[in-house]
Amino acid sequence: MPAIVQTALLGLDSKELTQLVLGQGQPEYRARQLVQAIYAERLPSLDAISTLPKSFRTALREQGFEIGLPGIGRSFQSSDGTIRYLIEMADGETVETVWMPEGDGGESGDGSEAGDSEFGRATICVSSQVGCAVNCQFCLTAQLGVKRNLTAGEILGQVIAVLNDRHVDLERQRVNIVFMGMGEPFLNYQPFMKAVGLLVTNNDGDGGVGIPASRMTVSTSGIVPRIADFGQEAVRPKLAVSLNASNDEVRSRIMPINRKWNLETLMRAARDFPLRNRERITFEYVLLAGVNDLPAHAREVVELVRGIRSKVNLIAFNPGPGIVFATPEENSVQAFQQILTQAGIPAFVRRPRGRDIYAACGQLKRTFL
Repeated sequence: MPAIVQTALLGLDSKELTQLVLGQGQPEYRARQLVQAIYAERLPSLDAISTLPKSFRTALREQGFEIGLPGIGRSFQSSDGTIRYLIEMADGETVETVWMPEGDGGESGDGSEAGDSEFGRATICVSSQVGCAVNCQFCLTAQLGVKRNLTAGEILGQVIAVLNDRHVDLERQRVNIVFMGMGEPFLNYQPFMKAVGLLVTNNDGDGGVGIPASRMTVSTSGIVPRIADFGQEAVRPKLAVSLNASNDEVRSRIMPINRKWNLETLMRAARDFPLRNRERITFEYVLLAGVNDLPAHAREVVELVRGIRSKVNLIAFNPGPGIVFATPEENSVQAFQQILTQAGIPAFVRRPRGRDIYAACGQLKRTFL
């Protein structure tokens, strides 16, 4: 007799769960109980869902169903409080998810608040693929290549696994989500957007984990058609674009994706993006010593983003083995920032978080310490 294939309930939306329970001969309200238990209560197993009859739970298990939360294989803690998690999927593949207490690591010069309390505010950095196909030359994840896309359940499962590990109470503790981990979210668009929907609580107060889309940000390397699609979504995170260069020659060298969608095409998509009230596009710019960090590059960035309601996050390169680039001197970073701010462009320097445990931007490669 062939083995029963386990089916994860995590990642199924209300409509899919309704179809499931009706197919089992159960009343429709059982679907609402499942949604509440899986997403709002973040329960780890069917046995923990006391609102369901034992007979129904047993029937689900016998058919191979389980909640399907990913496991935490290893975790590494930084001296600054950041934690890098190695998250294990059902097929044995692993991705990395990062917990950053007290916000997103700070942006010098923007007046960002510290956390409300010791665990009052934090950011979770989430992966969307096993590895990455974009091949940015300054990123350790690129060395993995791409193995597969994550399902919606595997994407939001990272969030739930970390929230449970940190014993987070979302009613009193603020959590932000950044889809900036391993992978390019816009190359796994539908599962990513489905995960966003399942993380959000609807107007009735149920139906999701309970993190508003306004507290989420997604970063793309510049998948132009998906930027247009994303702008039409009724519920969506904020948009960040990994710019990282001020001209096509440099960007094509360090980000091969630029050969498909060059800066003119990318910036046109950014200008056409339908921003909501008080919303800005974030342009992320990793500074590489002697490559893209000169004053001339800063002046080119000014011209690129002029007229776009935006801000620029400057990130001094985080080194890693096998990466040939170098971190710029602090005075070069400050000079770059000053040129932007003097031109009226909000520009902030992101303080690295978890660099000592390979958890900082561009360092995620499933490294064991």
